Amino acid sequence: MISIVIISKDEASLDGTLSDAASQAREFDESAEIVVVDASEGRLDHIRLRHETEVRWVQFQQPPGVTTSIPHQRNAGVRAARGEIIVFIDAGCRPEPGWLGRLIAPLLEDEHASVGLALAPSGKTGLYDRLARQAQESYYVTECSTINFAFRRGAFDAIGGFDEGFAYGSDADFSWRLTDVGYRIRSVPDAVIRHDWGTRRRQLRRSYVYGKARARLYRKHRARLKHVLRNDPTVVVYPVFLLALPLTLIFPFYPALLVIPAWRNRSDGAVRVLVDHLAYGAGILAELVVR
Repeated sequence: MISIVIISKDEASLDGTLSDAASQAREFDESAEIVVVDASEGRLDHIRLRHETEVRWVQFQQPPGVTTSIPHQRNAGVRAARGEIIVFIDAGCRPEPGWLGRLIAPLLEDEHASVGLALAPSGKTGLYDRLARQAQESYYVTECSTINFAFRRGAFDAIGGFDEGFAYGSDADFSWRLTDVGYRIRSVPDAVIRHDWGTRRRQLRRSYVYGKARARLYRKHRARLKHVLRNDPTVVVYPVFLLALPLTLIFPFYPALLVIPAWRNRSDGAVRVLVDHLAYGAGILAELVVR
């Protein structure tokens, strides 16, 4: 069986995701199910009732003291799922035709995990679109998010599921641990979902918390720090730039260094990329200072 697992908290856009996912699940007859792990405390019951014949709904109780329960919900979803193959898609995502079959095809052969492509809605240019396409140029990837992801239950069990100590970043941690023990993550660039990342304000907050999460990831996976400049230079470059901003008092043209990344990212919108990266760097610094 294939289990499509969707976690949600007060996301009205879940309705469209369920409609699309159910349509594709029907192609597999009785061998596919949809499980929603919902932390909305009943506020999405109108969506639950609309899909009650096709979706198994798990009412999730957020643990005391936990403000962001993403990894907890993902673990709960896998526990509730009946399938040997688990598929994650986020609430609000809209899969393109053929998405499900393409994503799980490698797992029906001999792979243990696969990741599809997440792009902005048609007609829009997403902040992450170019990076997402570049990441999937390789046949196998070493890191991925869970927005469009499938894996065998055995791989999940082998590494103990998602680390519930993370608020954000548990997906990168999960993929790192998978590859660390020898599992491969197959890239499936033709398994496409579309996702609207929201307002600029929401994106700014996302970048900040992702930066905090990245610092926590490297604190847990210290062995990866020796390759950070080669593999993940943004983690170093933007925090260092922010720390050195007082140099502007001596060298007024110091901020002009941003012209270099602005030029490199001009096709994605230079200003929005710089703002995103600076917020990300601020998140890294905040996490390092707090700890």
